[in-house]
Amino acid sequence: MKRKHRLSWTMQAITSTISVGLVLILMGLVVLLSLTARVVADSVKENLTVTVVLDDDVQTADARALQDSLSAKCYVSHIDYISREQALQEQIESMGIDPTEFLGANPFSISMEINVKPEYSSADSLLWISDELRSTKLVADVLYQKDLVESLNRNLHRASFFMLVVALLLVIISLSLINNTVRLSVFNHRFVLYTMKLVGARWGFIRRPFLVRGFWIGVASALIADTVILSGVYWAATYDAAVLRYVTGQNMLITAAAVFAIGLVLTLVCTYFSVTHCLKMRGSELY
Repeated sequence: MKRKHRLSWTMQAITSTISVGLVLILMGLVVLLSLTARVVADSVKENLTVTVVLDDDVQTADARALQDSLSAKCYVSHIDYISREQALQEQIESMGIDPTEFLGANPFSISMEINVKPEYSSADSLLWISDELRSTKLVADVLYQKDLVESLNRNLHRASFFMLVVALLLVIISLSLINNTVRLSVFNHRFVLYTMKLVGARWGFIRRPFLVRGFWIGVASALIADTVILSGVYWAATYDAAVLRYVTGQNMLITAAAVFAIGLVLTLVCTYFSVTHCLKMRGSELY
């Protein structure tokens, strides 16, 4: 009889571990996708460029000094220096026409393409940056695609809102599934709980073995979920190494830690309240 009870206890623990592990995989994917979406959004924002056109008579030494000065600005991520000769060569390659043949001189000025940091990619920030650059000595004009910036930020906000709604729905579903799994497992032992309560055992003493069991179920479920998620990322990276550009090591560590913490906390909390609920049940409510 004792062996049968132990086997039943073990099978229920395995079933609970697998069920909670599947739910944690879902939650882990939500966390990882949210972090990855942020990296993708930042990457897109960093591709936004602000073109600074210098005066026609600016010398190379002065232009380089200005480049060094602008590189120290808090909003600058990267600067590409484009000389007169480089701009002329790019024009010839793209259009197939050499302007110097009919103009007699190189018509291009020295320019710089500035990639701003993601936190400065909003329309208001770019307007402020543009005004500051225009007031800088040696700068003739500042150009950036205002409509593209507004459209990009609007679409990113919509995508972020959509992902937030989906994440909240999945979290609610996951919480419900984990709670039901743990509660059903504890409910199967309601007669044992009731008997222990009748013989005068303290509630803390009764809860202890269930909490220990819940702890190990949480740990095992989290390890299973982390293994599946990280293995999936590794498998995807073997087909396309670019995956690791967006699914960074830091984000994978955050995801693994989040899954572990969520699995541990939720199983302990659900176990605590499920056992308490069973302990509050009357004898007539056990059947």
